[in-house]
Amino acid sequence: MKIVAADVIVTSPDRNFVTLKITTDDGLTGLGDGTLNGRELAVASYLADHVVPLLIGRDPHRIEDTWQFLYRSAYWRRGPVTMAAIAAVDVALWDIKAKAAGMPLYQLLGGASRTGVMAYGHASGRDIPELFDSIRNHLELGYRSIRVQTSVPGINAVYGVAAQPGPDGKRYDYEPAQRTPLPAEEDWDTRAYLRHLPGVFEAVRNEFGPELPLLHDGHHRMTPIQAARLGKDLEPYDLFWLEDCTPAENQEALRLVRQHTTTPLAIGEVFNTVWDYQTLIREQLIDYVRSAVTHTGGITAMRKLLDFAAQYQIKSGIHGPTDISPVGMAAALHLDLAIHNFGIQEYMQHGPLTNEVFRQSFTFADGYLHPGEQPGLGVELDEQAAARFPYTAAYLPFNRLKDGTVHDW
Repeated sequence: MKIVAADVIVTSPDRNFVTLKITTDDGLTGLGDGTLNGRELAVASYLADHVVPLLIGRDPHRIEDTWQFLYRSAYWRRGPVTMAAIAAVDVALWDIKAKAAGMPLYQLLGGASRTGVMAYGHASGRDIPELFDSIRNHLELGYRSIRVQTSVPGINAVYGVAAQPGPDGKRYDYEPAQRTPLPAEEDWDTRAYLRHLPGVFEAVRNEFGPELPLLHDGHHRMTPIQAARLGKDLEPYDLFWLEDCTPAENQEALRLVRQHTTTPLAIGEVFNTVWDYQTLIREQLIDYVRSAVTHTGGITAMRKLLDFAAQYQIKSGIHGPTDISPVGMAAALHLDLAIHNFGIQEYMQHGPLTNEVFRQSFTFADGYLHPGEQPGLGVELDEQAAARFPYTAAYLPFNRLKDGTVHDW
C-alpha cells in the first residue's frame, strides 16, 4: 500500500478547522486534525508546503517510521505548529491502518480498558444564579462532572465565562476565538480573582452537594505562590482538579505549589512534547496530563507520554475544547478507552454546522463518551459541506492589567 494523495482542507463551520486527508492506492482514506486555534493557516501551510510532498509514495502502515522522519528530518524540532502538523499525519495514518484491519482504532491500541470515557462539561455564569442554571443545564445534558468558571467583580471579561449565545442561538460554553481583525483586549486582576473564587465554590458545594466532581481552570494567570494560595483555599471544596494554575514552562515552579496544597493539579494544554513534562512527571508535581492529541504529535506521541506518566500514577485529562475538531476528539476517545491510566476527558459539544461537516460515530450518554465501533476513527469529512464554510480569521483574546501591562490570558 502506498500514499497517493494528501490534501489539506481548511473549513470554518462554527469555527476554523485544519484537516489532513490522506488517500492510499487501495482507496482507503484517513483523517487527521491539525487545528491550532488562532494560528490555523500556519499549520495548513506547514502541511501543504513542507509535509505533503514528503508523504507521496510512502507506506502508510509505517507509522512510527513516518513520525520519526517528520520530527527528526526537519532539524527544527518541537513547537505547536510542527507538532500539530505531525499529529495530523499520525492520526490520519492510524485511521487508515484501523480501516485496513477492519477494526475501530482502540482495538489496535490494545482493546478497551473500560466501558466508557467519563467526560466533563463547561459551566459558567456572570453571577451565582446564572452559574447554577448552567450547572443544572449540564446535568440535564448528561454530564456528571462539571468545570466551574465565573465572572469576578471588577473585571469586565474573564476567560471561560459564556455571556453571549452561540451560532445556533443557544448558550455555548465556551468559544473564546472571535472573528475579528485584531485580538480582543480583556482585563485582569489576580487579587480580586483570589478573593472571589473560594466563595463561588462554597456556594456550588452548598447547592449541589459533595458528590459532584468539580473542576476549575486558572488558565496560567497566577504566579506560583498565588497558585499555592488558591489551591489551599479550595481544599475544603474537594476539587477534581485545579488546571493550569501557573505558567508551567518553568516546570520547577510547580514544586512550590505542590508544597502548599493537596488540591490535584492538571497541566499541559499548551505543551506539545514529552520534554515539556519531564520534571513535572518525574517529580510527581502534577496529577493529570492535559495535552491534546492534536497538539502533541498525535496518537503515537501521546501514548508514549501517557505511558511515562503511568509510571508515576499520573492520569490523563486530554484537552477537548471546540477548537479540537471531531477528528481530534475521536482520536482522543480511542486512546482514552485503551489506556490504563485514564482520568477524565474534556468534552465541549460542537455546533450543528461542525457536525454537518464532520460525520461522527462517537456517542455521549449518562456522562460517558464512547468512540463507536466503525473501522478507523469513526469520523468522515463531508468535503462538499466543508467547502461552504471558507476560512475566517479569528483570534484568541489577550489580557492587560489595570496599569496596561500585558498579562497571561
